[in-house]
Amino acid sequence: MTNAPIWYVYIIRGNDNSLYTGVSINVERRFLEHQSQGKKCAKYLRGKAPLRLVFQQKMPNKTAAYQLEYQIKQMSKADKEKLIIIRDLRVLGTTQLD
Repeated sequence: MTNAPIWYVYIIRGNDNSLYTGVSINVERRFLEHQSQGKKCAKYLRGKAPLRLVFQQKMPNKTAAYQLEYQIKQMSKADKEKLIIIRDLRVLGTTQLD
């Protein structure tokens, strides 16, 4: 039995409040690459540091991760913001907006 990597979809917020969505098997490493603003930083995020990781979702496999990334990238910014808020509420143990 091989240990398949665990895939994640993540969203990063730039200093201009823009949102960037990506896929990685190591979100911490990838975030640091973006934050460093070096060669491995996504062009979209260059000049937008400091960055904040605002969302990450564990996925069952690579295909599912890229499918979710695509779905998120098709969303409006308002819908992405709702996704981030709902995810934060689930982490806190509630899904109700008071």
